[in-house]
Amino acid sequence: MEEKLQLKSQVCFPIYSLSREIINRYRPFLDELDITYPQYLVLMVLWENEVQTVNQIGEKLNLDSGTLTPLLKRLEAKELIHRCRRRSDERVVEITLTEKAGSLKNKAVLVPEKVVKDIGLTIEDLEDLKRIVTKILNKTKKSLP
Repeated sequence: MEEKLQLKSQVCFPIYSLSREIINRYRPFLDELDITYPQYLVLMVLWENEVQTVNQIGEKLNLDSGTLTPLLKRLEAKELIHRCRRRSDERVVEITLTEKAGSLKNKAVLVPEKVVKDIGLTIEDLEDLKRIVTKILNKTKKSLP
Protein backbone atom coordinates (compact mmCIF):
# COMPACT_ATOMS: atom_id res chain seq x y z
CA MET A 1 0.00 0.00 0.00
CA GLU A 2 1.27 3.46 -0.80
CA GLU A 3 2.42 5.37 2.28
CA LYS A 4 0.19 8.31 1.31
CA LEU A 5 -2.85 6.09 1.88
CA GLN A 6 -1.78 4.93 5.33
CA LEU A 7 -3.58 6.35 8.32
CA LYS A 8 -0.30 7.14 10.07
CA SER A 9 0.62 9.44 7.16
CA GLN A 10 -2.50 11.57 7.41
CA VAL A 11 -2.34 14.99 9.05
CA CYS A 12 -6.10 15.17 9.48
CA PHE A 13 -6.50 12.01 11.57
CA PRO A 14 -4.54 13.07 14.68
CA ILE A 15 -6.26 16.47 14.55
CA TYR A 16 -9.65 14.77 14.33
CA SER A 17 -8.75 12.38 17.17
CA LEU A 18 -7.42 15.21 19.33
CA SER A 19 -10.58 17.24 18.80
CA ARG A 20 -12.72 14.31 19.93
CA GLU A 21 -10.46 13.65 22.92
CA ILE A 22 -10.51 17.26 24.11
CA ILE A 23 -14.30 17.44 23.77
CA ASN A 24 -14.53 14.21 25.77
CA ARG A 25 -12.43 15.85 28.50
CA TYR A 26 -14.99 18.69 28.66
CA ARG A 27 -17.92 16.29 29.00
CA PRO A 28 -17.84 15.53 32.76
CA PHE A 29 -17.47 19.21 33.64
CA LEU A 30 -20.26 20.24 31.27
CA ASP A 31 -22.48 17.39 32.49
CA GLU A 32 -22.35 19.05 35.91
CA LEU A 33 -23.77 22.17 34.24
CA ASP A 34 -26.33 20.13 32.25
CA ILE A 35 -25.06 21.40 28.89
CA THR A 36 -23.33 19.85 25.90
CA TYR A 37 -20.12 21.10 24.32
CA PRO A 38 -21.93 22.79 21.39
CA GLN A 39 -24.32 24.45 23.87
CA TYR A 40 -21.30 25.61 25.86
CA LEU A 41 -19.85 27.21 22.72
CA VAL A 42 -23.10 29.08 22.01
CA LEU A 43 -23.26 30.30 25.59
CA MET A 44 -19.64 31.49 25.39
CA VAL A 45 -20.49 33.57 22.32
CA LEU A 46 -23.44 35.07 24.19
CA TRP A 47 -21.46 35.71 27.37
CA GLU A 48 -19.06 37.75 25.22
CA ASN A 49 -21.87 39.68 23.48
CA GLU A 50 -25.22 39.32 25.21
CA VAL A 51 -27.39 39.93 22.15
CA GLN A 52 -26.53 38.07 18.95
CA THR A 53 -28.48 37.08 15.90
CA VAL A 54 -28.62 33.46 14.80
CA ASN A 55 -26.44 34.39 11.82
CA GLN A 56 -23.84 36.09 14.01
CA ILE A 57 -23.59 33.04 16.27
CA GLY A 58 -23.38 30.76 13.24
CA GLU A 59 -20.54 32.81 11.74
CA LYS A 60 -18.56 32.78 14.98
CA LEU A 61 -18.98 29.03 15.47
CA ASN A 62 -18.82 28.02 11.80
CA LEU A 63 -22.28 26.44 12.04
CA ASP A 64 -25.11 26.71 9.53
CA SER A 65 -28.63 27.57 10.66
CA GLY A 66 -29.79 23.96 10.13
CA THR A 67 -27.35 22.84 12.81
CA LEU A 68 -27.71 25.89 15.02
CA THR A 69 -31.51 26.17 15.19
CA PRO A 70 -32.12 22.84 16.99
CA LEU A 71 -29.25 23.66 19.34
CA LEU A 72 -30.83 27.02 20.18
CA LYS A 73 -34.23 25.39 20.70
CA ARG A 74 -32.69 23.03 23.26
CA LEU A 75 -31.02 25.93 25.05
CA GLU A 76 -34.34 27.75 25.11
CA ALA A 77 -36.06 24.64 26.54
CA LYS A 78 -33.44 24.66 29.31
CA GLU A 79 -34.36 28.32 29.94
CA LEU A 80 -30.85 29.53 29.18
CA ILE A 81 -31.71 31.76 26.21
CA HIS A 82 -34.59 33.69 24.67
CA ARG A 83 -35.21 33.71 20.92
CA CYS A 84 -37.03 36.73 19.58
CA ARG A 85 -37.69 38.04 16.09
CA ARG A 86 -36.37 41.53 15.47
CA ARG A 87 -39.24 44.03 15.14
CA SER A 88 -37.58 45.95 12.32
CA ASP A 89 -36.95 42.75 10.33
CA GLU A 90 -38.81 39.61 11.35
CA ARG A 91 -36.47 37.42 9.30
CA VAL A 92 -33.77 38.12 11.90
CA VAL A 93 -33.89 36.13 15.14
CA GLU A 94 -32.06 37.64 18.09
CA ILE A 95 -30.74 35.48 20.91
CA THR A 96 -30.36 36.78 24.46
CA LEU A 97 -29.32 35.17 27.72
CA THR A 98 -31.63 34.48 30.64
CA GLU A 99 -30.76 35.10 34.27
CA LYS A 100 -30.24 31.36 34.63
CA ALA A 101 -27.52 31.50 31.94
CA GLY A 102 -25.93 34.44 33.73
CA SER A 103 -25.61 32.43 36.94
CA LEU A 104 -24.34 29.42 34.97
CA LYS A 105 -21.48 31.58 33.71
CA ASN A 106 -20.00 31.70 37.23
CA LYS A 107 -19.63 27.91 37.16
CA ALA A 108 -18.67 27.64 33.50
CA VAL A 109 -15.75 30.02 33.90
CA LEU A 110 -13.93 27.26 35.79
CA VAL A 111 -14.31 24.66 33.03
CA PRO A 112 -11.28 25.58 30.85
CA GLU A 113 -8.94 25.46 33.85
CA LYS A 114 -10.33 22.06 34.87
CA VAL A 115 -9.84 20.72 31.34
CA VAL A 116 -6.26 22.01 31.15
CA LYS A 117 -5.48 20.34 34.47
CA ASP A 118 -7.16 17.12 33.30
CA ILE A 119 -5.13 17.04 30.06
CA GLY A 120 -1.88 17.59 31.95
CA LEU A 121 -0.17 19.99 29.55
CA THR A 122 1.15 23.45 30.27
CA ILE A 123 -0.72 26.57 29.27
CA GLU A 124 2.22 27.36 26.97
CA ASP A 125 1.86 24.02 25.16
CA LEU A 126 -1.84 24.61 24.65
CA GLU A 127 -1.27 28.20 23.49
CA ASP A 128 1.26 26.91 20.93
CA LEU A 129 -1.25 24.34 19.72
CA LYS A 130 -3.99 26.97 19.50
CA ARG A 131 -1.71 29.30 17.52
CA ILE A 132 -0.85 26.59 14.98
CA VAL A 133 -4.44 25.37 14.62
CA THR A 134 -5.70 28.95 14.23
CA LYS A 135 -3.06 29.60 11.55
CA ILE A 136 -4.17 26.52 9.63
CA LEU A 137 -7.86 27.42 9.99
CA ASN A 138 -7.25 30.94 8.73
CA LYS A 139 -5.31 29.66 5.71
CA THR A 140 -7.94 27.05 4.82
CA LYS A 141 -10.79 29.55 5.13
CA LYS A 142 -8.97 31.92 2.76
CA SER A 143 -8.52 29.18 0.18
CA LEU A 144 -12.24 28.30 0.01
CA PRO A 145 -14.03 29.40 -3.18
